[in-house]
Amino acid sequence: MKRPNNIFLIGPMGAGKSAVGRHLARVLHLEFADSDDEVERRTGVDIPFIFEKEGEEGFRRREAAAIDDLSKRDNVVLATGGGAVILDENRNHLGGRGYVIYLYTSVDQQVARTARGRERPLLENGDRRRILEELLETRDPLYREIADLVIETDGRKVKSVANEIIEHLS
Repeated sequence: MKRPNNIFLIGPMGAGKSAVGRHLARVLHLEFADSDDEVERRTGVDIPFIFEKEGEEGFRRREAAAIDDLSKRDNVVLATGGGAVILDENRNHLGGRGYVIYLYTSVDQQVARTARGRERPLLENGDRRRILEELLETRDPLYREIADLVIETDGRKVKSVANEIIEHLS
């Protein structure tokens, strides 16, 4: 298989999309982009602030614009937010413009990985495990719909996941 020009990483929060994406981009000598970082760069505020002021719908509009622009680039590894697949237009852009890799992780791993680090507005109000279970149940079919490859990330290091992806691309 010829290596694709663009690699798009999708999957739930805590799957390792940004960390794996950075590593992949470095090893493959590609540009790295993160749609969440791009939304924050464009607005000058963090995602929790956008959720607070505009709600999820406002954030999703901004995310869609960022994904549209970033997915048009050449030679990019793009890490998307966990909910990027909700909108048809995002799925169409990602599926039509690059090689899509679904980084699957279990709810147990998501709970552990999202307990630390960046704020996650969707997990702020309620039982984190229940919310993650519901999100995965809703989004898993959407991830699989556009995925060219599914990689499990539970209990794995970034380098191991990236190496498996590189093997599939060779």
